[in-house]
Amino acid sequence: MQSQDYPNAKWALGQRLDGAVDADVDRAFDAGELVRLHVLRPTWHFVAPEDLRWLVTLTAPRVRQASAYQYRLLEIDAALLARCRAVIEGALEGGLALTREELGARLEAAGIQATGPRLAYLISDHELEAVVCSGPRRGKRQTYALVEERIPPARPRSRDEALAELGRRYVEGHGPAQVADLAWWSGLTVGDARTALEAATPPLVRETAGDRTFWTSPAEPMARFRSPAVQLLPNYDELLVAFRDRTDAFDPGLPASSRVAQVILGHVIIRDGLVVGRYRRREDRSVTMLDLDLQVELRPAGRRALETAVQRLAAFLGHAVETPGLD
Repeated sequence: MQSQDYPNAKWALGQRLDGAVDADVDRAFDAGELVRLHVLRPTWHFVAPEDLRWLVTLTAPRVRQASAYQYRLLEIDAALLARCRAVIEGALEGGLALTREELGARLEAAGIQATGPRLAYLISDHELEAVVCSGPRRGKRQTYALVEERIPPARPRSRDEALAELGRRYVEGHGPAQVADLAWWSGLTVGDARTALEAATPPLVRETAGDRTFWTSPAEPMARFRSPAVQLLPNYDELLVAFRDRTDAFDPGLPASSRVAQVILGHVIIRDGLVVGRYRRREDRSVTMLDLDLQVELRPAGRRALETAVQRLAAFLGHAVETPGLD
């Protein structure tokens, strides 16, 4: 699950876990029951610990390929990365966890220029090597820890096994989906994405709609819900960010100006799975304020469902959520 915005990514998890609250996710994260690192596309993701190594092994080459220009621009090469690895492992061994800035200070002390974007790429490359991942938070600050000390051993997977597993899980969690969607979400080539879907076990099902081919999972029947169902999705939620083709995600009444990535990858309001508006989230002491921008009119039942969604967010956060203007 994409997670560069940690507080809102927790809410994305909370909507998919019955009864979970914000503090539960924090505790699980600090305990290493879920970890956060750059994987798939060169973006932060939450990952189950047992999946970290095989996911990184599968996707790291493509992430590095996507970052090659920045590596050249920042003068990052194999020799420099080897020097950094020795410093980082020495700084973290023994169960220690350090912030990015603290690791940067250790690298600088070793004579390695490590600030700004260069520091970010130096550390993220060691995530791609399964050397470091997230450690426990220190207040609101994120830390790094050694994978070998924080993550229990797991059975390695061959590349073919990893592709098949990724294809199955993607469709079970996101389908129906197209090959281009998996390629976008995973960062793999279109060829590898097609191989992943064709190799999935148990076999996935191909269905056509017009000139588009979708893959579905026979093990995951389509969810049923009582309409209208309204959710407040956080930015970069998997319901939207995980697809290259998002044409099916818009309510027919949504204005054309809102059918763009800048809107649908932000905080959005969905009704029955379709985007009907957006919102802005502000923290004001012990209250979360939501500025709602509904761009499709909701009938009374839809507005009641929206009020229920607000109440669900309040229960997850453990404090009041106010929505000025929502009657």
